[in-house]
Amino acid sequence: MENRELIRLALEARERAYVPYSKYQVGAALLAKNGTVYQGCNIENAAYTPTNCAERTAFFKAVSEGVREFEAIAIVGGYAGEPVDYAYPCGVCRQVMMEFCEPESFRVITAISEDVYLERTLEEMLPHGFGPSKLHTED
Repeated sequence: MENRELIRLALEARERAYVPYSKYQVGAALLAKNGTVYQGCNIENAAYTPTNCAERTAFFKAVSEGVREFEAIAIVGGYAGEPVDYAYPCGVCRQVMMEFCEPESFRVITAISEDVYLERTLEEMLPHGFGPSKLHTED
């Protein structure tokens, strides 16, 4: 799937964000290795702590359906109207990505529009990240 299509799906997901407090809408489109795309939006809560980011919403939807291999995620965010700046994943979302993605090859696409975007690997976004490979467990 081309970056433009993934970004378009993230922009679409952004429209469904539930953000009555911050008014900051974020949408994500997560591309699984099987070709399925999982959309997510941020969902706020009056107590703030239960708020969930768009990226994690997309990951949790996929994982809850048994999918655990991913290629890329597109993320767009901003206040009402069109995004004007890049919305980067928070530290918690980056850690969730480390749980399920290969840092060297998983692509994180932050976008303002279908034509204006930056692409980095998860390793570039989270150098020296802690993931499952760091745990030494005995079978």
